[in-house]
Amino acid sequence: MELRRRPAGIRTGRGGIEEEEEEEESGGRRREGREKNIGEMMEEEEEEEPMSPAARLFHAPHFNCHIIAIMGSGKEIDIDVLKAGIRATLARHPRFCSIQVLDETEGKKARWVRTDVEVEKHLVIPDLHPNGGDTSAADRLLEDYVASLGRSTMDASRPMWEFHILNFPTSEAAAVAVFRVHHSLGDGASLMSLLLACFRKTSDPDALPSLPGPHRPPRSPPRALRPLALLRRLWVTLVLVWNTLVDVAYFVATSIFLKDTPTPFKGAEGTEFHPKRFVHRTISLHDVKAIKNAMHCTINDVLVGVTSASLSRYLSRKYGESGQQLPENIRMRSTLLVNMRPTPTIHALAAAMEEGNTSGDKWGNLLGYLLLPFPVALYKDPLDYVRKGKSMADRKKNSMEALFTYRSGAVVFKYCGFKAAAALSHRVLSNTTLSFSNIVGPIEEIEFYGHPMVYLAPTVCGHPHALTVTLMSYMNTMKVVLAVDELAIPDPHQLLDDFADSLELIKEALPRRT
Repeated sequence: MELRRRPAGIRTGRGGIEEEEEEEESGGRRREGREKNIGEMMEEEEEEEPMSPAARLFHAPHFNCHIIAIMGSGKEIDIDVLKAGIRATLARHPRFCSIQVLDETEGKKARWVRTDVEVEKHLVIPDLHPNGGDTSAADRLLEDYVASLGRSTMDASRPMWEFHILNFPTSEAAAVAVFRVHHSLGDGASLMSLLLACFRKTSDPDALPSLPGPHRPPRSPPRALRPLALLRRLWVTLVLVWNTLVDVAYFVATSIFLKDTPTPFKGAEGTEFHPKRFVHRTISLHDVKAIKNAMHCTINDVLVGVTSASLSRYLSRKYGESGQQLPENIRMRSTLLVNMRPTPTIHALAAAMEEGNTSGDKWGNLLGYLLLPFPVALYKDPLDYVRKGKSMADRKKNSMEALFTYRSGAVVFKYCGFKAAAALSHRVLSNTTLSFSNIVGPIEEIEFYGHPMVYLAPTVCGHPHALTVTLMSYMNTMKVVLAVDELAIPDPHQLLDDFADSLELIKEALPRRT
């Protein structure tokens, strides 16, 4: 790919100085040369943007992370239509039309440099044909292919994103597109928002997807209760300060010596380099909402509880197979990456891509960490998993742990350098067990450049965790997506069964309590 000063179809900043006709006088030629050099220098400065510390982090040897989104299509994918759609949207975003220059020479920091985008070079169409019409063989072929992406690298000489088109039917879809993007291009929430901004409603091809609305803030208390409200606010502030101090101490201990209990979920040293397998299962969002309403909690509380129940169920079986009982007081924590910058709305992203005047100023990885414990136990009452999940989630909402970890990481990066910041992040993740995230998806059926989407299953790989759990809602379904180290968890489909069974057990326990 040829590196240019100005990408085709995108105009940002001041325009270049056009080359004038050669003047006869030598003074005119020198003046023209000076003007051109100044113009080129200004264009180069405008077309380059420093990379954030977190973006650099995702290029560290132990953090070469990629986000992978498996998208099921309701019909065969039209390659020409897909190309045209990508050119008009995704390829116009600054991160998707820039290469990453990591060589910090001549006093310049690692930076983004605009380039031309040849969409054809970002589309991969493998010649794969499942045996016969067996959908199970097609599912296995798809799973093996996606697993191979976790073991391959991307070409850094062009923008680090690509679509893999698998035009054969599986048990869930008529065709599949796999979107792979390097994590340095943005945090997971922003990248998923950008991807959704490329979708449209099936019922209205001109309308963007509809997402669940935010919760309304509580009303101000009546005048008569204001003194009580002030006392309550003081108490909340004290709780916030105390929780933050405890979490900070816990985080510091984790970065130094505090490790999770060794379990089958805890990968061995170097798990970030081990082969990964990506599997997913659809569960009922209606059931999740029914539990939420009955327990007076949030969907996230239910999902944390279901995950805790699933991990406990799986571990109990594994220990039982070796003639042991599930140990008590297992320390198992997940690392949650929190975006410290508000995620752009899909409407803002869609408008920016359409106008072609997007800017990277409000985009990128500004990440903090949360350490979320998952209780591992066999409760007699399945609803206790949800109660524990709600308690843990409420506790983390009343803490500034993410802000502290973000600030401390920035300080380490500034004063100790990139390698020290990467080593600190690696140690924290290595001393915990898994990654966990919950993504809110569209509430109506959507299409991807004219292709109806059956499901969307996002995940991430390349970090030092043997297990990554991602949950994403779509219409009235919830996708459970697992990225596992095959050496540590050789039977990920069994863990998916445990998710489905745990949700069913918790739902069945509701009538006895309500």
